[in-house]
Amino acid sequence: MRGDKHYYVYILTNPSRTLYTGITNNLRRRVEEHKQKLVPGFTAKYNIHRLVHFEVFEDVRNAIEREKRIKNWTRAKRVALVESKNPKWDDLTREWVTPEKIRFTPPAA
Repeated sequence: MRGDKHYYVYILTNPSRTLYTGITNNLRRRVEEHKQKLVPGFTAKYNIHRLVHFEVFEDVRNAIEREKRIKNWTRAKRVALVESKNPKWDDLTREWVTPEKIRFTPPAA
């Protein structure tokens, strides 16, 4: 439904698997900001821009609570969360930027 708000709790990483947990109301925009290092800080300094986990919420209070909970977890528990849905630690944004491939079949002569 148009106008519905969604909030995202997300986990980013880098090749060294340093973890960052955040919250946003626009996941694509926020991940792109991390990728382009538009905001100075931890993620820019450590080149953390690979999205490996996210959860969607309709209530911002639930999203904030979840983010706080995850941030208080041990690293091992956060790693287990990522690996439970994304065992290869794939960058989940790959699908966002991969252009759709169209097969062209020339007309029969």
